[in-house]
Amino acid sequence: MRHSQTAAKIWLRQQTKLGRRAVRGAVAIGMLGVAAGIGQAVCVGYGLDDAMRGVPAAPLLMTFAVLALVRAGLGWLFERASFEVGARARRRLRTDILAGMLAAGPALLRGRHSGELTAAVIDRIEALDGFFGRWLAAATLAVAGPALVVVALLWLDPWGAAFVALAGLLVPMGMAFAGIGAASASRRQFAAMARLQARFLDRVRGIATIVLYGRAPDEARALAAAADELRQRTMRVLRVAFLSSATLDCAAAAALVVLAIRAVARGAAPGPALAELLLVAEFFAPLRVFAAAYQDSMQAQGAAEVLAELPAAPPPEVPKAVRHVAARGVTVAFEAVDFSWDTTRGKVLDSLSFRAPAGETLVLVGPSGAGKTTIIEMLLGFIRPDQGRVTINGADIATLVPQALSNLTAWIGQRPMLFAGTIRDNIRFARPEATDAEITDAARFGQVDGFAARLPDGLDTVVGEGGYGLSGGEAQRVALARAFLKNAPLLLLDEPTAHLDPLTEADVLDGLRRLAIGRTVILASHSTAAHSFGGRRLDLGRAPPATMRGVA
Repeated sequence: MRHSQTAAKIWLRQQTKLGRRAVRGAVAIGMLGVAAGIGQAVCVGYGLDDAMRGVPAAPLLMTFAVLALVRAGLGWLFERASFEVGARARRRLRTDILAGMLAAGPALLRGRHSGELTAAVIDRIEALDGFFGRWLAAATLAVAGPALVVVALLWLDPWGAAFVALAGLLVPMGMAFAGIGAASASRRQFAAMARLQARFLDRVRGIATIVLYGRAPDEARALAAAADELRQRTMRVLRVAFLSSATLDCAAAAALVVLAIRAVARGAAPGPALAELLLVAEFFAPLRVFAAAYQDSMQAQGAAEVLAELPAAPPPEVPKAVRHVAARGVTVAFEAVDFSWDTTRGKVLDSLSFRAPAGETLVLVGPSGAGKTTIIEMLLGFIRPDQGRVTINGADIATLVPQALSNLTAWIGQRPMLFAGTIRDNIRFARPEATDAEITDAARFGQVDGFAARLPDGLDTVVGEGGYGLSGGEAQRVALARAFLKNAPLLLLDEPTAHLDPLTEADVLDGLRRLAIGRTVILASHSTAAHSFGGRRLDLGRAPPATMRGVA
């Protein structure tokens, strides 16, 4: 917990530096608004004084009206500028965080729930809107605005100005006291929200299982309890937040009473006395905005604890040693590669060395946990070796342009991801610029046309999220058609026939054999049928490192 809070503070400091540069325009507009408010207070006070003395007060009243219009316009500009700052910050954060997630790949899901990641990208970033759009500008104006008002009060009543400044100093002290509880309450609220979202997502995905086992009423009650917990956490956040507003109201009331008593005691004229009282309201106006935005800063601390732990976006600059490799004839080699997901559990890969020549097939075999999927993810660029290096055509994979590596590689896993849309769109995903004729050819090579012909709209039949409406074998054929359409020289297959019946498995393997012609293939599989795929075998479970190094 302490580590996550420290990381969150560091992350927030970095974001604050970026945000303060962005809110300079909003702060300047806010200061002009404070100056206009001071002018209005003076115009009202001295206009009243002139009216009581029989002097025409029309010029001052006209000036007040003009300043009111100017202040209204400045208020609109301030809100607009604050909104733009918050929107730009959220866009930047979502872009950076999504880029980091994509760079991390499947490894990001180890130990994390997809519902929590969704909450981080949507809810927690959305919760930072007030931090960037309101809090950063309000924090600056809470110092600069009252200071400007104190300067005006010094001209009218130096001792009154000193007392108002002292009352203003009590506000942040009270808010800091309330903030200790607000930060903790906000942190618990975010945790309750993440739990509710993760639970709800799990139950939606498993709704068939819930209904079949008769657990729908129990799960409904559990979701209701989680929602009620979130409600209680939210109300506690609001309860603590109201304490800061109460502190400010008490300080403002005390300042007004003291200045009113001083004005009567020293026999001040009604006009200047009224101006002083109105300036007290102007003094506390930026502090009220600060108090209203204070909850945003506490909420940001709770959101930052999760966002700070997500992988950072890759640096935009291109490494010096970045290379492209030829798109034809891909040779893959592992050179004394070590890798571990968790150092306490030992190495998954230990001094692993092998070479897969261009145009040939290497079949990875071994029990679960032997490192087959780890090798595939390393070749996809999602993880890096702890020691040693992985090369493609002699170039270290870490120095390859990411887009070049993506263009070189086609991947088919055991559970292909299909998106809500037509079968044609799901095939086109591999190469968006492909023509309809190329997609039709890919569907034929991938054996999609066989089952698509029986569907009402053929390739234009709409399927649901995750391939809902298609069988496992049909979804795998769509993935096969994608690989045909991409036409990449390196083909990575991670248990491509898992969960398929023998007949469907034989059909998919037949399509994979056609796809493998002329390509370098790395196949990881437990299937006995897949072992007849051809090519050399690398047994990760039984072969010692010396034997592994002999695979070439």
